[in-house]
Amino acid sequence: MNIQSTNHERAAVSTPHSRPSALINRVKVTNADYAFIRDLIYAETRINLGANKRELVAARLGKRLRALGIRSFKEYCQRLQSNSEDGEIYHLIDAISTNHTFFFREFNHFKFLNDTLLPQFDAGKMGDPRSFNVWSCACSTGEEPYSIAISLAERFQRRTGVDWNIQCTDISNRVLHFASKAVYSEVHLKHVDASQRIRYFQKGKGEHAGSFRIRPELRERLSFQRLNLFQNPYPWRAKFQVIFCRNVMIYFDRQTQEELVARLAEHLAPGGYLFIGHAESLAGVSHPYKTIQPAIYQLPG
Repeated sequence: MNIQSTNHERAAVSTPHSRPSALINRVKVTNADYAFIRDLIYAETRINLGANKRELVAARLGKRLRALGIRSFKEYCQRLQSNSEDGEIYHLIDAISTNHTFFFREFNHFKFLNDTLLPQFDAGKMGDPRSFNVWSCACSTGEEPYSIAISLAERFQRRTGVDWNIQCTDISNRVLHFASKAVYSEVHLKHVDASQRIRYFQKGKGEHAGSFRIRPELRERLSFQRLNLFQNPYPWRAKFQVIFCRNVMIYFDRQTQEELVARLAEHLAPGGYLFIGHAESLAGVSHPYKTIQPAIYQLPG
């Protein structure tokens, strides 16, 4: 999950008369309104928006306010307060989240997965050599877990007898719906080589030209569900050999980071690996892992 402003949003904020959403963008977001939204987001997701995201949040929420027929942020905050069970919090989370990703993003992670981690698994150094479990805990629109699936399919087609699967979670219903459809435009596949496109994608024709769908035999290895990383308990008993938690902790304060990495460690098999984003680090954070490479950590055992 990413909470950075796009060029479109910056333009919407700086030139409010240039598009139909101008009226909402001109509505004043008071200190009280923004504090309420910021505190609610933190309570629900532990995302720390900070004081400098006010215009971004206002721009992101404009479309939602229009859909509800609400003309002020004060009224919207009142709705969130008085209708806490109507699911509006999920729309709020979706609205403030931007998910920018592509296949095989952060190539060094996939090189390490293929060249180091999977050979260790084959050598019996990561628990049961007949079962390989991965958790993509902020899977966004699916490019990350499907990239992992391609890597595992390439590996395990040469070695029979391994039952492997990928659990895919995110806090956003919107991105999970997109990911579960498993359809992508060609621009998202720029780092997928031609042979992998043939083996793992179905090319769209006619009105679907330019689109690619993940083949069913790969798609069935993945399970998608909504999950708040701070809910209790997590829905699995099995341990994971690998957890991808990339570009998530950058939005958390240190206390929240420490709480999360400790919780993730409880679900890693001894010798398992945690991958975080290259813009993130556990430096200065209390944690149980051994640093292997930048953004790659291993649970001792």
